Amino acid sequence: MKDNVSGCSVEEAMRLLGGRWRLLIASYLLDGAKRFNDLRRDMPAISQRMLTLDLRALEEAGLIRRTVYPTVPVKVEYALTDDGRRLQPVVEVMKEFGLWVKARAGSERVAGGAELQDLVDGEAGQHAAQFVEHADA
Repeated sequence: MKDNVSGCSVEEAMRLLGGRWRLLIASYLLDGAKRFNDLRRDMPAISQRMLTLDLRALEEAGLIRRTVYPTVPVKVEYALTDDGRRLQPVVEVMKEFGLWVKARAGSERVAGGAELQDLVDGEAGQHAAQFVEHADA
């Protein structure tokens, strides 16, 4: 992984979680341990190689645990470690932010989209705005 250049804590977190898939992998593992093919089914757009690389990076960072069971065929499960479980609030904020972004994009396409605007102005929009304000600080 790349070094933290600025010393910023946000950069350090992004160094571990950056990219398209790592936080998404963690979000699926919040539901419990999963096998490799379960994760592939959850994220059909990820390649086998990328999933393997990201699982290894998350394991190296101490955020997930890989357990190999001595069965035939070999069974391998991935689960969040205690440190990995600390990502739960991050995942929740990202989900809220994603809902806010989708609603905002939808309200821009729909003239007079009062229901969508209510969602944007609601709790998800407030949390997302706080997230963006904090990231800019």
